Amino acid sequence: MRLAMGIAYRGGAYLGWQSQRGGGAVQDHVEAALSRFADRPLRTVCAGRTDAGVHALNQVVHFDAEVERDEFSWVRGSNRYLPADIAVQWCRPVADDFHARNSATGRRYAFIVLESAVRPAIEAGQAAWVFRPLDADAMRAAAALLIGEHDFSAFRSSECQAASPVKHVRSIDIGRHGAYWRFDFEASAFLHHMVRNLMGCLIAVGQGRQAPSWVGEVLASRDRKRAAPTFAAAGLYFLGPHYDAGFALPERTPAFDWLP
Repeated sequence: MRLAMGIAYRGGAYLGWQSQRGGGAVQDHVEAALSRFADRPLRTVCAGRTDAGVHALNQVVHFDAEVERDEFSWVRGSNRYLPADIAVQWCRPVADDFHARNSATGRRYAFIVLESAVRPAIEAGQAAWVFRPLDADAMRAAAALLIGEHDFSAFRSSECQAASPVKHVRSIDIGRHGAYWRFDFEASAFLHHMVRNLMGCLIAVGQGRQAPSWVGEVLASRDRKRAAPTFAAAGLYFLGPHYDAGFALPERTPAFDWLP
């Protein structure tokens, strides 16, 4: 039986999603918990690998299980063996040809940024921080230049293993809730560090260090050296993938209502 599962986690204590030699990644903890509950080794495939320090509200994985359990038993049984900052949110049976990564039609991220004269404390690790005021109109003008299908080589990590740098960015929405800014990104897929590199450029524009048109010039150059430094991971949330409605998989978890 193939199962799909939605997982939420805080990434601050982990080396990203992907399993690491010696452990320390979210995947290591998830697979250990699933294997203990099923009483046999289980391996997962995720919808989107997250970096160290990046959080997830609805990371979707699939795995094949030889044991039969009802859906909620997989949720509660797996959570029994997971640390407090990782929790399975839901579980659903899926067709054998479902693939958490390859079946996804899009992916979503949100960046939460605190604009304040002093650094965060309570929300440390959960929100990025800037102390210079941001200009919403300038950032939205810059973001508009990134919409559509483009070669995003200028925003690609040197460690990226994607077959092509061409991605389709469907939307970038920028809003403010009190002292907190929220940047929402949706695309067909993202390159390694792409969201963090885009954020670095948008923040440079928002603080007046670059004009909005500069982002278009960086995009056209396809040169990573022309872009701003990679923005810190704190405050970045993987909201999860989109799938065709026929799969009937949840696209939200309760944590969606916790974000600003």
